[in-house]
Amino acid sequence: MAAQCCCRQAPGAETAPVRPPPEPPPALDVASASSAQLFRLRHLQLGLELRPEARELAGCLVLELCALRPAPRALVLDAHPALRLHSAAFRRAPAAAETPCAFAFSAPGPGPAPPPPLPAFPEAPGAEPACCPLAFRVDPFTDYGSSLTVTLPPELQAHQPFQVILRYTSTDAPAIWWLDPELTYGCAKPFVFTQGHSVCNRSFFPCFDTPAVKCTYSAVVKAPSGVQVLMSATQSAYMEEEGVFHFHMEHPVPAYLVALVAGDLKPADIGPRSRVWAEPCLLPTATSKLSGAVEQWLSAAERLYGPYMWGRYDIVFLPPSFPIVAMENPCLTFIISSILESDEFLVIDVIHEVAHSWFGNAVTNATWEEMWLSEGLATYAQRRITTETYGAAFTCLETAFRLDALHRQMKLLGEDSPVSKLQVKLEPGVNPSHLMNLFTYEKGYCFVYYLSQLCGDPQRFDDFLRAYVEKYKFTSVVAQDLLDSFLSFFPELKEQSVDCRAGLEFERWLNATGPPLAEPDLSQGSSLTRPVEALFQLWTAEPLDQAAASASAIDISKWRTFQTALFLDRLLDGSPLPQEVVMSLSKCYSSLLDSMNAEIRIRWLQIVVRNDYYPDLHRVRRFLESQMSRMYTIPLYEDLCTGALKSFALEVFYQTQGRLHPNLRRAIQQILSQGLGSSTEPAPEPSTELGRAEADTDSDAQALLLGDEAPSSAISLRDVNVSA
Repeated sequence: MAAQCCCRQAPGAETAPVRPPPEPPPALDVASASSAQLFRLRHLQLGLELRPEARELAGCLVLELCALRPAPRALVLDAHPALRLHSAAFRRAPAAAETPCAFAFSAPGPGPAPPPPLPAFPEAPGAEPACCPLAFRVDPFTDYGSSLTVTLPPELQAHQPFQVILRYTSTDAPAIWWLDPELTYGCAKPFVFTQGHSVCNRSFFPCFDTPAVKCTYSAVVKAPSGVQVLMSATQSAYMEEEGVFHFHMEHPVPAYLVALVAGDLKPADIGPRSRVWAEPCLLPTATSKLSGAVEQWLSAAERLYGPYMWGRYDIVFLPPSFPIVAMENPCLTFIISSILESDEFLVIDVIHEVAHSWFGNAVTNATWEEMWLSEGLATYAQRRITTETYGAAFTCLETAFRLDALHRQMKLLGEDSPVSKLQVKLEPGVNPSHLMNLFTYEKGYCFVYYLSQLCGDPQRFDDFLRAYVEKYKFTSVVAQDLLDSFLSFFPELKEQSVDCRAGLEFERWLNATGPPLAEPDLSQGSSLTRPVEALFQLWTAEPLDQAAASASAIDISKWRTFQTALFLDRLLDGSPLPQEVVMSLSKCYSSLLDSMNAEIRIRWLQIVVRNDYYPDLHRVRRFLESQMSRMYTIPLYEDLCTGALKSFALEVFYQTQGRLHPNLRRAIQQILSQGLGSSTEPAPEPSTELGRAEADTDSDAQALLLGDEAPSSAISLRDVNVSA
């Protein structure tokens, strides 16, 4: 049933004549229930109170709007069942509509009842019009959100500024991740972060949750004593005695880029406009890894694409529960702390988020159906920055590694998969997050690289991208905007009709399924990729003894991480391998790989699992006992559950589940519960690692696994890029 709050109507509403609603323009985004096409959103203000003990966020939201047509009947916003609306009110915009308003907070009272008051939006005495309560209702929309319809006064004129004020609480919201202290590194204080991409922020605050709509925002956040609050904005003030933080974002951003994090966080400067934030025990490592480097990357990006627009570029390292690798929130990149031990992956992931400052944050895809406009361009810019900073060979190695993963995903999905298009058709009700895959990144990159080759000079293409950003900054675009700008910038290419070349038509790039129509020349990386290919060929050659002897003479400890990861991925693609090959691989590499970073170790352990190599299962157990991150647990559990090792997986999960975030725990529960009681595979011989697990029965496992509702799908994160 729709939730309703029948406040008194605006004066005159009772006698207003019945009028047919105007014909609305086409919806901007099928993933949004909102009426964003009928309004201009000028600014939003958030008053937030964090209540970690109740895992609740209380909010007061002020939307500063104007209607694009006279007398709109209602304002429709994206919302979520986790978000409970308490009141809605209307008032005409005060004279200084752009001035951030003050929010008043009341401290939570003792005990569970009565509940602590909501943040209150006070009326200014005399100078500003009084608030008028509004009726509202909440209706179902999709499984990832609801629609919130707020009735508006009938006399609204077109382009007349007004405010809608909403008071709400949010509990168990997909966008808001509450962590108990034991899920942090310091185990001292609770932690909370938000993750809005793609359509989660509608559970953080009611909004036009579409990348087509951008606005500036300000926020006031009250937090428990001793908790540091950060947002994807500039911190303008901090009232220590009240635990209240003030923020302001001066440039328009879409709703999904409004982000918050709060916890036991300490800062350290790493450059003239950058600092890292991390838990105290992680801060020295984070500082040593990035000191001086971020400014180098920002300067390289500015030389290529123009001035950095966001003021500061700070980085916050989040606990392992962060569900992806990194997120490009303006002014404050979120990144998972687990990546700190993998230097090359850390470098690439941060540079990718730096590139988003121009491609994605400044110029944004207008719909989720064209995510490649952000991700493909950011990936291209990332590789131009790495080439400028670290040379072409390293860039080609990383590109080869990613394109290898793209072709692996192609085999999994099939060449006719509709999600392999750059312009994906998003059906109503489908969560746009399901469109995040390597095609968005790597096929998009290949198209952008192809465009750069058409103009014949990477520097000239850099000049074009610089002009493109300058033209469209702080707006949202579609593919035609990019391509029209490209042909206008290079009129000689337009005269040559390069957009219609047989087999490489721009339209075909956008709408054909399958692999990229053309891939980059990576020969400049051959000094790094050729040894990988040679070693892989040795291990698949006959006779094994001779091949193993030759392979053991190659010292992979001196390789780059991406070389070793590429080699192990090739072995994974060939699994299951002959058992004698796995034994020789283990003898040659197991101890060495066990001392390397997690990106290397997880790949070796997947080889162990996919080949049922029991002598190294103790390494799998130790790895899973030490990991709380989705990207290092889900792939192993998926592999364990496809063969004869499910009972081993059950035992390890039983012993480690208390250290996992509930969302990750539910995802693993779903993996483990699939096919329980239906396996026809013979059980393996008992071993040290399997002995106790073999005693488990299916009914015991089901009792363990089905206590919580599992999500609808689990994704093998080894095969996708999990940086946003």
